[in-house]
Amino acid sequence: MFAQPLSNWMQRRGLHFSWVIVTLTFLTGLSSSAALGLPGALLQPLSKEFGWDVEQISSALAVRFALFGLMGPFAAILMERFGLRNVVVTALTLVATGMALATQMTQFWHLVLFWGVMLGVGSGMTALVLSAVVSNRWFESHRGLVVGILTASSATGQLIFLPVAAWMIERFGWRTAVMPVLIACAVMAVAIYLFMRNRPSDVGLAPYGAAPGTPAAVVPAMRVTFGTPFKILAEASRNRVFWILAATFFICGLSTNGLIQTHFISLCGDAGLGPVPAASVLAMMGAFDLVGTIASGWLSDRYDNRKLLLAYYGLRGLSLLWLPYSEFTLYGLSLFAMFYGLDWIATVPPTVRLAGATFGKEKVGMVFGWIFAAHQLGAAVAAYGAGRVRTLLLTYNPALLAAGAACLVAAALILLIRKPAGAAAAAPAQAKAA
Repeated sequence: MFAQPLSNWMQRRGLHFSWVIVTLTFLTGLSSSAALGLPGALLQPLSKEFGWDVEQISSALAVRFALFGLMGPFAAILMERFGLRNVVVTALTLVATGMALATQMTQFWHLVLFWGVMLGVGSGMTALVLSAVVSNRWFESHRGLVVGILTASSATGQLIFLPVAAWMIERFGWRTAVMPVLIACAVMAVAIYLFMRNRPSDVGLAPYGAAPGTPAAVVPAMRVTFGTPFKILAEASRNRVFWILAATFFICGLSTNGLIQTHFISLCGDAGLGPVPAASVLAMMGAFDLVGTIASGWLSDRYDNRKLLLAYYGLRGLSLLWLPYSEFTLYGLSLFAMFYGLDWIATVPPTVRLAGATFGKEKVGMVFGWIFAAHQLGAAVAAYGAGRVRTLLLTYNPALLAAGAACLVAAALILLIRKPAGAAAAAPAQAKAA
């Protein structure tokens, strides 16, 4: 509707419409990640109002993470068949509806349906697969940087919404705290409908960074069926790089979304820290992750992605192993927020780059979709498992120590990947072009 006039206006000023797509995708990720992270601030309020224990609530949130991940490969299919705009608008509408209906819930199955199923499916359609598809369709260069920027939106969502939500919960109740996220999703659905386009050719452009004079060829949609993700999975599963990336991403999800995002406020509550200060620590992590993930994208265009992942998983593992001994003081939590936050989602750009280098540009969306499914299955395991540990042992410490040890295993697994052919030559060339 308004995309072509805006693209023409930008072209006259030497600007590329791809950056509008990046902005829209960033804000979409920000809104959906805020919706995904908000229930972590509601464990205690929901438990007090409805009498559900942490394990019960965690089981519903585990459904959300599992569906969030399993939607990945099929989200790529939906984007090919129905276009980015239609898929993202539908997803944001589903998330907003689930958030709104949850404010009226009275039974546990309502929680499972609204914040387990609807939020899981909706957010899964706008997850990291969207970032991978946008970066590969709209950019010929700077893909790592773009993935870093888009991935950082999930951290920014926490940075903006969680402290506000915690403050609103204390003063007005948890139902009121849902409203800012609901409104953000609704506003973004309208913006996506007006300005999002599927490919550069839709506005008469070549991808950003393509060689001068490259025609804006119309790219036909890939011929896909709903069986295609399974064919791609069968093909990718014959390559050990897929299994290494899937295993390490399983550990990534286990040690981030499932554990810290879901249980950190409750964990701090056990140590006598209120919801607002705990959410502020999460916001601090988000601030550091915003810097760390964008920097990771820049680094992944220039340096060996395997070495980056080795450093990220190793640093995260050491941070988690140290957290139970931090005594939850201001100094201790600030130190944890800095080191843990810097690589919360910094693993994504190098993982996408390795997947693209191994499986090719055409298949990277669906292959990464399956790798991301492993990430969210790990998150589901941690979301439920940590809640179970807390219910049985009245402490989160075993879950923290297990996640830290798993991160060190992930760091070791990355060393089993061989350097992609041509990567050594490509990195200096990209750095010079930048």
